[in-house]
Amino acid sequence: MFGQLPNCIPSPSWWQLIRWIADPLGFQDQYSRKYGDIFTMWLNPLRPYVLISNPQAIQEIFSQDSKFTIGGGNILAEPLVGQNSLMLLDGDRHRRERKLLMPPFHGDRMLIYSQQICQVAEQVASQWQVGQVFVARTAMQKISLEIILQVVFGLSEGKRYRQLKPLLTNWINMTDSPLRSSMLFLQVLQKDWGTWTPWGRMKQRQRQIHELLQAEIEERRTQDSTGRTDVLNLMMAVRDEDGQAMTDTEIRDELLTLLLAGHETTATTLAWALYEIHRQPYVREKLLHELDSLGSDSLGDDSLGSQPTPLQIAQLPYLTAVCQETLRMYPVLPAVFPRIVQSPVEIAGYRFEAGTTLMPTIYLVHYREDLYPNPHQFRPERFLERQYSAFEYFPFGGGSRRCLGYAFAQLEMKLVLATILSKSQLVLAENKPVKLQRRGFTLAPMGGVRLVMTGKR
Repeated sequence: MFGQLPNCIPSPSWWQLIRWIADPLGFQDQYSRKYGDIFTMWLNPLRPYVLISNPQAIQEIFSQDSKFTIGGGNILAEPLVGQNSLMLLDGDRHRRERKLLMPPFHGDRMLIYSQQICQVAEQVASQWQVGQVFVARTAMQKISLEIILQVVFGLSEGKRYRQLKPLLTNWINMTDSPLRSSMLFLQVLQKDWGTWTPWGRMKQRQRQIHELLQAEIEERRTQDSTGRTDVLNLMMAVRDEDGQAMTDTEIRDELLTLLLAGHETTATTLAWALYEIHRQPYVREKLLHELDSLGSDSLGDDSLGSQPTPLQIAQLPYLTAVCQETLRMYPVLPAVFPRIVQSPVEIAGYRFEAGTTLMPTIYLVHYREDLYPNPHQFRPERFLERQYSAFEYFPFGGGSRRCLGYAFAQLEMKLVLATILSKSQLVLAENKPVKLQRRGFTLAPMGGVRLVMTGKR
């Protein structure tokens, strides 16, 4: 059925699935050493997944996205984001939704959002006490959730805001370990037998979130939206080429997609960035020197009016390189969205039959010695020394499915880091390496990176 597949891993599919859930990077390392750039794993006895880490082959895949079913490859996410999520759509429906959702993440709105990002980051950081140990990922999760609530949902106060905030956090944290994440991969665990089962508790919280979002949408329809800049407001106002608005269900599913895609991922990447910045003092010193060069107080109050704008800060080259290197070394996803072959296609000299799933792997490409010498070394300078193509560096995916909010995510990373570094003196609370572990569909630092505040700047 699938023809001659390259370099098939011989172990049983159930064992490969366990390895993929528990340690996807170690799994990839092991078989890339054995087979090279292309090998086939079986997470399901009926479906092969071909992992690809050759940039030329990945270029072939990204440039032919119309030949693949991509939304169908993300079916595991449907219980979380709903069937109307952009992640699960293909063809004309995908193009329509993507076009409708694109405007908020570009242009003048980014300036408004940048100011909100700085305010939220400063508000959270101001609560840290000298001598206090805190978990960086938890703190970054507070920041990124607050930004999502304000920028995407348009909520910063009121009863619904107070209900949604802990509910969203508890819902997301239900898959905060490899064991708890397994229910996303194993349908046998997806039984809603009430709140005494993990899946039942997850679905109950999801229903409560749906009800609150629906109530917010219905309330918005009765209000004057003049002056509102949040993404929800734009989603409700936008019309497609036929004059059709997004349905309430489409809006709700896309809100949850933006939450999962933009909240978990950004919080995790910020935690890794803080880990590396404080693990290597020279990185922190170079960042502070660059920030200080913009003014005596890069993100503070300045009555003389010489305060740099958030967008000026976001253009700083070394700050940008630090964020790029963090995304290279610590990909939030082990691979990009799976591409399911619709009709026979040739990639890198191999013929793949319909039904075969191709998975370009972010991790293995980002650790190629020929592209990134000493890849296990955190060295932001590599991004100042050369430009990488979209097939050599793709932390936000590629082709027609590159993350819609990639520019916003990068802006948020830079401004949160700049705000924290400008206001706080931090050190690592533990002098030991931090390991990766699965957290839902993503990869996060085990223990969350513990930091201690030693003073204010």
